[in-house]
Amino acid sequence: MTHINRGLFTSASQHYATPEEMHKSLDDEFHFDFDPCPLARDKDNRLETWGNRVFLNPPYGRETETWMRLALNHSRKGNLVVCLIASRTDTKWWHEICMKATELRFLRGRLRFNGSKINAPFPSAIVIFNGQKP
Repeated sequence: MTHINRGLFTSASQHYATPEEMHKSLDDEFHFDFDPCPLARDKDNRLETWGNRVFLNPPYGRETETWMRLALNHSRKGNLVVCLIASRTDTKWWHEICMKATELRFLRGRLRFNGSKINAPFPSAIVIFNGQKP
């Protein structure tokens, strides 16, 4: 009998802390001034509090779509938003939101998020909205 790792099919947590080296590399490239989803996960996601150069690693799972819509809307106001998300190319929201990005970077392999002993059970992508107004 084959053992199935149920952790691959469920979300034990919605919160994955960005690997420090990845965040530093992206910050060196984009010079962020705001992160609406720090590890503490404030529930304040009002767009008027977001900066002009935003890094976003939203809660994973069902909340991701809501946060990605916020990211796209914030970008449409002329702001840069760089998002680290699970690569869910099979979802409706991916096609409605992420395909409007200026740039998509698919990450090779599986990330090891800060505080985790194992790699993520999903592929990841960097979604960049460059702040161009429609």
